[in-house]
Amino acid sequence: MSIPRNEYPRPQFVREKWMCLNGEWQFEIDQGDCGLERGLLDRDLTDTITVPFCPESKLSGIETHDFLNAVWYRRTVDIPEDWQGQRILLHFQAVDYDTTVWVNRREVKRHRGGFTPFTCDLSGVVQAGDSATIVVRARDYREPPQPRGKQDQRYHPAEALYSRTTGIWQTVWIEPVPDHALQRTRITPDVANHMFRIEQPVFRARPGLRLEVTLSDEQGAILTKSCPCSGQLTVLCDLLIPDDRLHLWSIEDPFLYDLDIRLLDENGNLIDSFLSYAGLRSIEIDGYAVKLNGVTVFQRLVLDQGYYPDGLMTAPSDADLIADIELSQTAGFNGARLHQKVFEERFLYHADRLGYLVWGEFGDWGSGVAGPEYDHQRPTASYITEWMEALERDYSHPSIVGWCPLNETWQLIGDHITDLDVVTQGMYLATKAFDRTRPVLDASGYSHRVAESDIYDSHDYLQDTDAFQKRHGGEERYINAPEPHKRYSRYPVTEAWSVPYDGQPYFLSEFGGIWWNPDAKEGEDSWGYGDRPRSIEAFYARFESMCATLLDNPTMFGYCYTQLTDVFQEQNGIYRFDRSEKFDMERIRRIQTKRAAIENTDK
Repeated sequence: MSIPRNEYPRPQFVREKWMCLNGEWQFEIDQGDCGLERGLLDRDLTDTITVPFCPESKLSGIETHDFLNAVWYRRTVDIPEDWQGQRILLHFQAVDYDTTVWVNRREVKRHRGGFTPFTCDLSGVVQAGDSATIVVRARDYREPPQPRGKQDQRYHPAEALYSRTTGIWQTVWIEPVPDHALQRTRITPDVANHMFRIEQPVFRARPGLRLEVTLSDEQGAILTKSCPCSGQLTVLCDLLIPDDRLHLWSIEDPFLYDLDIRLLDENGNLIDSFLSYAGLRSIEIDGYAVKLNGVTVFQRLVLDQGYYPDGLMTAPSDADLIADIELSQTAGFNGARLHQKVFEERFLYHADRLGYLVWGEFGDWGSGVAGPEYDHQRPTASYITEWMEALERDYSHPSIVGWCPLNETWQLIGDHITDLDVVTQGMYLATKAFDRTRPVLDASGYSHRVAESDIYDSHDYLQDTDAFQKRHGGEERYINAPEPHKRYSRYPVTEAWSVPYDGQPYFLSEFGGIWWNPDAKEGEDSWGYGDRPRSIEAFYARFESMCATLLDNPTMFGYCYTQLTDVFQEQNGIYRFDRSEKFDMERIRRIQTKRAAIENTDK
């Protein structure tokens, strides 16, 4: 039986030896969350499941739609004999939401957060040649606050919320590493100085160790740089690229350099190594423009929810990740807001390879700040913790051109500081502290709380094209704002729940959502924004008018259309949920790329 999703899960940090643990695991639902008391840690479980697919999904073999307060997994693995003398690391790419892991009855890890990876060090628990019985309990209570993204807290998903995900939903795997080991590197491109800066953390660093980094392209090795560790926790290594081998990463030419990073001892013996890659590109702000490598690029983004009919938040195959990017590009988009979900690393790898711009986002919905009816719910410090884990994982991907910690927070500005105020400020500051190279948007739509945010935006699903043009058509009050930095408003953001606009680069980061499903049957649950167009030609006319309004607005650096595909009952995608075509994609592409064609002709 083939192992599902058995491609290497961490493409920017590739070691040679590893073992994929996807496939059949024992499984049991624990609705009362009393499994520990009932002995589930010590006995076989009553069912089986296919990992990495969540129990709510068809591909898991379970396909339950009930609320799951807790679920358990169990599997016994034989550690390869040739991993002698190495520490064994057990990796979970994502488990939703509150996880405890035991190996051979010893607790080895607790982790809170449904979108980010965590690692269990099995030192002193198992070694090469041993059998390891892995038991996982994942708790996923219905009660808030918990960042859920687009998972509906009601029994029946409705409107823009979808089926739930509980437990393991990304790859589980193990690898051997030495006592002194390389950890995930941070790669910062510096186009101005023709170099990459490598920040390489070393686990249990000691004097005498040496870092050796080789940068290569398709012609072979460009340079090898050797840097002493000297007991540093993080080794800094600058790679200066000669002019004749300088090659920038761009949408049109997503060139990637190869990196071979090695840790050597005092005698030059290899201790640890991994392979990585990097893209050399810059992101700059110039007035209203956001530039890539010094060139203004209008970001034609699409809202991508990352859901699949059979796998829910988990793509059935690696090919499905690639296909989604290619479908978007075929329709004329050059990037995406990865919406209310931290996408798996392999999606970002393919975005890097294919020249696809993405905005990284946290799945904060579920905290209750997405509407006043949930005002009693509050985000917590765990939001910042999990978001920092996402930043650490994804920092080095050249395709990521911006960060968006929160989405559609909705709370009026009152006469006292709220939890939302503090968490928004905390997530913004944490993002800026971690990454000084990319623009950060404090919260997409509605409750902007950070006046100095790099980017400003709003959401507007108005379907009347004349009214839409009046709101977003580049009126003089936007273009000729008094300087310096006169504060003024951007519709539909209002001072009631947001700090005023202050002249930053601006984009309409959600619009459209045009409801179109010609296949809908009588009584079928179908939802979209506003009134459905009366015909497909009326759809094209509405889509073209909206896109043209934004493309022609000189105060906008981009837009984000809702959305790439239908998702269950939300049927406003450019494609159907099964990724089949709803429209003439060449026509959709021409509508979006008209401005780029005109600009190229002018040049």
